Amino acid sequence: MDKKIRFGLIGIGAQGGAYAGFLTGTGGMPGMPAAPCPPHCALGALCDIDPEKEKMCKEKYPDIPFYKDWKEMVASGNVDAVITTVPHYLHHEIAIYCLEHGMNVLVEKPAGVRGKDVLAMNACAAAHPDVAFGIMFNQRTNKLYQKIKEIVASGELGEIRRSNWIINTWWRPDSYYRQSDWRATWGGEGGGVLVNQAPHQLDLWQWICGIPNKVYAKCLYGCHRDIVVENDVTVVTQYPNGATGSFITCTHDAIGTDRLEIDLDAGKIVVEDSKKATIYRMKKSEPEMNETMTMMEVAMLTMGNAAGGLYETEEFENTDGWGFQHTTVMENFALHILEGAPLLAPGSDGINGVNLANAIQLSSWLGKEVDNPVDPELYAAELNKRIEAEGKFPTRD
Repeated sequence: MDKKIRFGLIGIGAQGGAYAGFLTGTGGMPGMPAAPCPPHCALGALCDIDPEKEKMCKEKYPDIPFYKDWKEMVASGNVDAVITTVPHYLHHEIAIYCLEHGMNVLVEKPAGVRGKDVLAMNACAAAHPDVAFGIMFNQRTNKLYQKIKEIVASGELGEIRRSNWIINTWWRPDSYYRQSDWRATWGGEGGGVLVNQAPHQLDLWQWICGIPNKVYAKCLYGCHRDIVVENDVTVVTQYPNGATGSFITCTHDAIGTDRLEIDLDAGKIVVEDSKKATIYRMKKSEPEMNETMTMMEVAMLTMGNAAGGLYETEEFENTDGWGFQHTTVMENFALHILEGAPLLAPGSDGINGVNLANAIQLSSWLGKEVDNPVDPELYAAELNKRIEAEGKFPTRD
């Protein structure tokens, strides 16, 4: 098949600029090796309201049409799909317009800021099932996490009892937050680490471990940074089966940690740096050990896993490069349009991470445990209070 899906990029900032490089095979982020252009993808058009971005695009991509108005690009006939690399509040607005006008849309993460907006976007997508709707959850292409999800879903290790993820590997100085007026603001971005850096992990955590029904969170705002939004977060969750979870993240840890642990009835899964996983398969499940072991046998456990008597281990790694995960999502989206291939990340899945982020913020604001999902109107009202106090951007309905 020679046909390619022509992608239109709305917003040519750091992410949009990287995607333009991917779709032309000319590179991605500075310092990163160039990922090859996906075989069924092409760059169809570029769009931005910034004159400097227009100048840069016309110099770097002279043969690619450039638009100042994204609606004109959608109607131009030069693109078969768009990617929304714009501030978070605009994701659902652009997606709904595209869906209503028959334009395939791949939404950048997060799906939105407020659950109510994402629900409206999902409802629109459901009303237009003939239009492709995906989300850039590129971490779902990580073979390591795909295998872990398969192991957990199979039930071979029993039910999850507890999970915890410490993810502090995205140190950001104040200079990062000063790059754009909308960054690290309630009215421009809708929050901090939860809506900017952590959406992929919030998605993976739920994708693998399930959706929690209770959330309690402690968030610090402007912790060691000159910003007003959350950049240090500790979360405790509860699940319908009684399992618990914790999620810890911040943007001021210059050394950083990335460690996921999943404790199950008959084993444990540990992931380090999103690259190496160790699967511990117990010879006897913990419930069986609890019922049958004598204190003498318990004493032997202090010697560790001597001769493999307690558990067996399996290790595997993932070596995908940063850009290859994004281009894999693009190629999958293109093949979905061309051949009906199943989406790795359906757009409708974006609501889960947004709901959890909303619940974390609302729990912190109210100082109490909340249900997940939260009342979307209550969350929107509380968010608007912070936008009004900030005074930089208009509040939203």
